[in-house]
Amino acid sequence: METSVRVLVANRPRLLRELVLSTLTGQEGIDVVGEAENEQDVPLLVAKTKPDFLLIGLDESRPRPPLCDLLLRDFPALRIIAVAPNTNVGIFYWASLEIHSTTMEASEEALLGVMRKSAVPQKGSVA
Repeated sequence: METSVRVLVANRPRLLRELVLSTLTGQEGIDVVGEAENEQDVPLLVAKTKPDFLLIGLDESRPRPPLCDLLLRDFPALRIIAVAPNTNVGIFYWASLEIHSTTMEASEEALLGVMRKSAVPQKGSVA
């Protein structure tokens, strides 16, 4: 059995929220798990409902709402779709994990240096 995509619809403007809700309601494979009228309620609702996607209204005056950084730091699996209703623009935000590595000498000194963050990457390091 296929699992539904869990969606939380949030904040302003109300018309956008109502349009998104009417579009998503009844869609196969989409489960609207809640809606937030106030931005302050969003982090608590994300923690409570555990959505796959959060849909928010985007204020054109800032490229990425601070709420996105807060949520993606605390809920890295969350995906956020921000829509600017006045300009018909949407932005998809997500977090990714970067894995870094560097070669180190196989010695007690190198091991302790890495643990103490004093190791200097050697030539040929991979980021």
